[in-house]
Amino acid sequence: MAGENSFDVVSKVDIQEVRNAIDQALKEVKARFDLKDAKGEIDMEGQDAINTGASDEYKLKSVIEILQQKLVKRGVSIKNLTFEKVVEGSHGSARQKIKLQQGIPSDKAKQIVALVKDSKVKAQASIQGDTVRVTSKDRDVLQSVIALLKNKDLGIDLQFTNYRSN
Repeated sequence: MAGENSFDVVSKVDIQEVRNAIDQALKEVKARFDLKDAKGEIDMEGQDAINTGASDEYKLKSVIEILQQKLVKRGVSIKNLTFEKVVEGSHGSARQKIKLQQGIPSDKAKQIVALVKDSKVKAQASIQGDTVRVTSKDRDVLQSVIALLKNKDLGIDLQFTNYRSN
């Protein structure tokens, strides 16, 4: 009798890679001639947000674009960033907070469970906090579930971890 096989669907951002990308972006912002007087700044706020700022909204967009390029180069998905509204400061300066999505939000987790259920494969998906565990007796079924989820755009970056076969 075959045991249960399982894997976890997670959505995590590597904070160290985010910090490295911020450092690289700051170096480029300070080195670029067109952003010389931009007063560009990027810093981490705890483990779940990035604060950006510049002397005006146009230069802020350039600073954020550089940050996004560095994040992508370091393997951090842009899908896990949530941009808040640009806040105007004194003398025309602009600031924007970017939240990092850690874990799968409950509405997305419900969507994943529904996708697995609607696919009519012999697998069960269950929500466990900010992860979704998928179990099945057949490894091939689990592989097909992974392929299914990779082909769906749920608006967040998904990783498949903790693959176990008993």
